[in-house]
Amino acid sequence: MTSASQVRNEGHPYQNAELPVEQRVEDLLARMTVAEKAGQLFHAMLAMKPDGSTVEKGDPGMVAMDTTHMLHGQYLTHFNLLGSHEPAAIARWQNTLQAMAADTRLGIPVTLSTDPRHAFTDNVGASFNAGAFSAWPEPLGLAALRDPQLVHDFADTVRREYLAVGFRVALHPQIDLATEPRWSRQNGTFGSDAALTSRLVRAYVRGLQGEKLGRHSVSAMVKHFPGGGPQKDGEDPHFPHGKEQVYPGGMRDLHLEPFKAAIDAGCAQMMPYYGQPIGTDWEEVGFGFNKDVVQGLLRDRLGFDGIVCTDWGLITDAEIFGEPHPARAWGLESLSEAEKVARVLEAGCDQFGGESRPELVVELVESGRLPGYRLDASVRRVLREKFVLGLFDDPYVDVDRAAETVGRADFKDAGARAQRRSLTLLTNGRKALPVTGRPKLYVRNVQEGTAGAYGQVVADPADADLAVLRLRTPYEPRANRFESFFHSGSLAFPDEELKQILDLLDTVPTVVCINLERAAVIPEIAERAAALIADYGASDDALLDVVFGRARPEGRLPFELPRSMEAVAASRPDVPDDTADPVFPHGAGLSL
Repeated sequence: MTSASQVRNEGHPYQNAELPVEQRVEDLLARMTVAEKAGQLFHAMLAMKPDGSTVEKGDPGMVAMDTTHMLHGQYLTHFNLLGSHEPAAIARWQNTLQAMAADTRLGIPVTLSTDPRHAFTDNVGASFNAGAFSAWPEPLGLAALRDPQLVHDFADTVRREYLAVGFRVALHPQIDLATEPRWSRQNGTFGSDAALTSRLVRAYVRGLQGEKLGRHSVSAMVKHFPGGGPQKDGEDPHFPHGKEQVYPGGMRDLHLEPFKAAIDAGCAQMMPYYGQPIGTDWEEVGFGFNKDVVQGLLRDRLGFDGIVCTDWGLITDAEIFGEPHPARAWGLESLSEAEKVARVLEAGCDQFGGESRPELVVELVESGRLPGYRLDASVRRVLREKFVLGLFDDPYVDVDRAAETVGRADFKDAGARAQRRSLTLLTNGRKALPVTGRPKLYVRNVQEGTAGAYGQVVADPADADLAVLRLRTPYEPRANRFESFFHSGSLAFPDEELKQILDLLDTVPTVVCINLERAAVIPEIAERAAALIADYGASDDALLDVVFGRARPEGRLPFELPRSMEAVAASRPDVPDDTADPVFPHGAGLSL
């Protein structure tokens, strides 16, 4: 067998940066074995050590991953980094991976991806808090400002920080419509308005990719096609009890509108959701397996020819936090792993998210179930993007520059301004805001040290002139550890917790700030708070600057706030803002 060093030194056409991309792709494709091709179809999760070194088989205290085997034994070159780390460490790890990849037979470089990591939500299944990266509001907060230029600037900042550490694929934006108030993934969306979401996703994609995908781009993997919002009872299809997606209001086409805008803006990749459509003319199987949806709708009707990567974990049963989770093959649970792989490829997808089972693809090719030309079609798309991004020619990053770029002062300042602007003032009874002077302040869920810069902090609300209370949207705890990160169920505070809140509001004039990751049911709080503010990811400083008139809230609600859980249960999951007599309608917000 030809050694890696021999291949690299032969100067094959695919290694020549002067040649057209298509010529380089075809030259490399012709040199690849079936096993090497199969490895390109898997976009696996990968961890790193805090010092930037790789995780290898048997490393104590680390997740069960074997970086060397995945690169050299399975020929994988697409990885999704887990966890929050220091920028310099990520950059060192990235460079180590690229050096390991360069030492394979063909030297195919690694493409690194990441879930969102520029806001306040920390859900191991969906996003990471900002850490060293600049902190901005969640996408709901960007939607509250209705400002495409701000979204472009945000995405451009994300691009620059990602490039500095080596991330070349963003597993976002998420452009599902927030039409089911209970659904746990709404905080990653732009809310319930299809037209607004369409405008903002255009700006987002162009901020990440530029006008054309190239060497200075981060590839946008837009999700979750064809719109993951209409989940039955608001449950999430990461889990078997949430697999059904329904359209009782007949609004299926509305959920497609943002995806049409993303395709028009040139998005490079698309991720179908887990959901299993029920009661439509589509086959009742999960979208990643659904030929009607991927090939028929996305590719043939909408003309998308980029990479389609499934959501994570469709093929293999897995253990997450020590608890078993079945493969998310909804509607096809009885198929073998190889049969599931065949169905995904037949549906028109190119890559398997969160999986590392290339031997199944090899088995399908060798058995004749998967034609070679079909394998080549997906590998061709995947390789082309690597060449377009410039990874074959310069895959390494500058570790020192990474540390200087990520969290740069101007990036953080821009994020902090957006936090303040996105705050949404919903009530301001008797003109309680802005507060003047230095009142005696009682605070709950606010850092006392921060509050001390604005007033005299007291321990007893009875001694205060004003209270500031921060809340989060209620949810029902779930026993499964992984599911506990997905805040689902009731949007109303339990009676005992609500009583404690209202007791405070009756004791002292209280400014209530509620973080809306979903559409909270808070009619009593809205009625009795001195002022009510919604946030979508904002620091204590940002909140208090608005309370004390040092910054102006400009946000408007990106979805309605229902009056009761009965109204939520009676609403149609696919119809935006469909609850009866909401406390606050979509677009509500006051100015100071």
